[in-house]
Amino acid sequence: MHVEQISIFIENKFGRLAEVTRILGDAGVNIRTLSLADTSDFGILRLIVNDTEKAKSVLKERGFTVSKTEVVAVEIPDRPGGLADILQVLDASGINVEYMYAFVERCGENAVMIFRFDETRKAIEALTAKSFTVLPGERLYSM
Repeated sequence: MHVEQISIFIENKFGRLAEVTRILGDAGVNIRTLSLADTSDFGILRLIVNDTEKAKSVLKERGFTVSKTEVVAVEIPDRPGGLADILQVLDASGINVEYMYAFVERCGENAVMIFRFDETRKAIEALTAKSFTVLPGERLYSM
């Protein structure tokens, strides 16, 4: 029930983000969702794409530093307090959220959030025990 995410280290300078997206587009790789965190000198672009291996390959060929990470996609009830309910389960289980970001599409009536946990297996067990839906990567890559 993991989702493959690629992380790209990019210099924080004009045109670098456009270059990454153009490389992926030219290779036929579709970006499903992304998160960008930056400092004054560099950024980390986190992407979920429809073809992780191809994305890694074409970006590495162009000199980018790329790594693959497993994250978890969770359906969040799209209502006030929906995210709080999920975070409460994680907190009660002693699981730390390292980072999270929203997925660009909904799953039925629910929003989808991407999480990186310090204890992924434990997080999945805690969430599914409370009847939250953890989505497989294959479902996200083709949404």
